[in-house]
Amino acid sequence: MAEAAAAPTVAPRPARTVDAPRTFVVLGAFFAFLAVAAGAFGAHALTQRIPADRLEIFETAARYQMYHALGLIAVAWAATRWPGAAVAAAGWLFVSGILVFGGTLYGIAFGGPRWLGAITPLGGLAFIAGWLALAIAALRGHAAP
Repeated sequence: MAEAAAAPTVAPRPARTVDAPRTFVVLGAFFAFLAVAAGAFGAHALTQRIPADRLEIFETAARYQMYHALGLIAVAWAATRWPGAAVAAAGWLFVSGILVFGGTLYGIAFGGPRWLGAITPLGGLAFIAGWLALAIAALRGHAAP
């Protein structure tokens, strides 16, 4: 009796891991792109359309978005130098801060409810915590091999 051919074995695919440096560079570049676009939009399209006080709020949102987009690129570099939980936390705190701080300020600038201003400081706290986490990553981290 002929033996049945053995079924070919397929090696299992390795689990997909998050490439933190790449993720944070992509997010940083994306948020920087949006910040530049928002700044241009504010300077050219909004100056005659919204009151000066709301334009100032809009500009603050775009400025802090850019600062922290660049911070995300710094986090990407730090993740190659001192990988670990603190540097990852810094990156995700910056992302959260951009979304909450910037999002609420953009909302207020476009006439959203003023109670959004009560949420804005939570984004600011995320920014502060992100910078602290980045400092901790640098102080405690060991250089990657």
